[in-house]
Amino acid sequence: MSNLEQVARPKQREFLWLLALIVVVGFLVRLATAVWWEGRMPAGERFMFGDSLGYEILARHLAHGEDFAYGTAYVTRTPGYSLMLAPFYWATDLPPTLALRLVGIVCGTVAIALAAWIARMLFNPVAAVIAAVLVAFYPGAIAMSVFILSEAPFAPLMLLNLGWLIVALRAERTSRRLIFAALSGAVFGIAILTRPSWLMFPFFAAPIGLVFYPARKQQLEVYFTAGMAAAIVMTPWWVRNYQVIGQFVPTTLQVGASLYDGISPTATGASDMQFVNDFEQQLQQIEMQATKPLPGTHESRRDALMKQAAIDWARHNPGQVARLAVIKCWRYWTPLGNNEEMSGKMALVIAAGYLPIVVTGLAATFLFARRLWIYFLLALPIFYFCLLHMVFVSSIRYRQPPMLALAILSAGLLAGWLHQSWPAPSDKFPSGNQKEIADNR
Repeated sequence: MSNLEQVARPKQREFLWLLALIVVVGFLVRLATAVWWEGRMPAGERFMFGDSLGYEILARHLAHGEDFAYGTAYVTRTPGYSLMLAPFYWATDLPPTLALRLVGIVCGTVAIALAAWIARMLFNPVAAVIAAVLVAFYPGAIAMSVFILSEAPFAPLMLLNLGWLIVALRAERTSRRLIFAALSGAVFGIAILTRPSWLMFPFFAAPIGLVFYPARKQQLEVYFTAGMAAAIVMTPWWVRNYQVIGQFVPTTLQVGASLYDGISPTATGASDMQFVNDFEQQLQQIEMQATKPLPGTHESRRDALMKQAAIDWARHNPGQVARLAVIKCWRYWTPLGNNEEMSGKMALVIAAGYLPIVVTGLAATFLFARRLWIYFLLALPIFYFCLLHMVFVSSIRYRQPPMLALAILSAGLLAGWLHQSWPAPSDKFPSGNQKEIADNR
């Protein structure tokens, strides 16, 4: 064994211990925050967000073997997150909310490890440690781990999806490429069943990779294989939806309500679903006056009615749509919170955690992504969700999962700065990607 290897291996072991410590601390921080948050909840209330109640009802139905339905709506949500919560409802209909938060805490902890893994794969051990620290202590990541929302499990699923996709795109052997493409696709399908808004990401990302970056044949192999694996994972959900609704529904029948929430005469950029009752009454009148059977089910007709109303209003009010898009873009990127009642200290905490990552992450995107697709791929989720929520309603909530991917690029840039300030760091931390990074500086 060479002297270089004798030096490098102990250093790598030391970094593994350091990473393990960061992951454990990240878990404890999330657990402590959950306990603190429980103490702030008003007496008699279980959740802060209305979405959380929906997940509880669906999880309870799954636990009892009942229909996966929210009232009369059978395709209002995908089943991923509710399936994760269902075991807590086997013993009681009202499990402690702290127990439910443990799902998010564990998922948030896994996200720390996944961010470190991807940073190590693309950069070096120093970047892995920095990425772990950024994700472990980023206020948005901590909050999403504590709230009973689907963003909690989606964040690690998104990182695993991207990580295995990067492994596939980097692979030289076809067998390795196809295996990891299939794994990435399977996780992609699970991520969609957890957070349906992830569905369109390949249609946003793949054309960019194919048009602006080389190795197009290998890219096509990866994307096709991943797509097939995702379709296999999602097929049971598609079949179930067809049996219930009588038509193909790729994710849910909430698109119409979500679209009208973001584009309508009453839209402000924030969510306000009070209009749903008006559409419900309108649809009931249409159904009573119908002289022949209407297509679909009541649920699918309501979705179509709201979707068409949003499209019609947008067609006649393009200026208002553009104005709303600007408002929603600001709500997404703002360094402050969206809640005007938020205290100044909390707004400062949000900004202090957000700005360093977004500034260095975007700078890293510019530096690293000009030649290498796998680096730009990590940056794309933050832009994808921005564009998506310039159409639908927007808030800082929706940027939190993609911020974790951006934190990996931020870590790579910060590690590069340290690399320049340390004597011969490449001898201590050899990396197969140093030439690639150097080419992009």
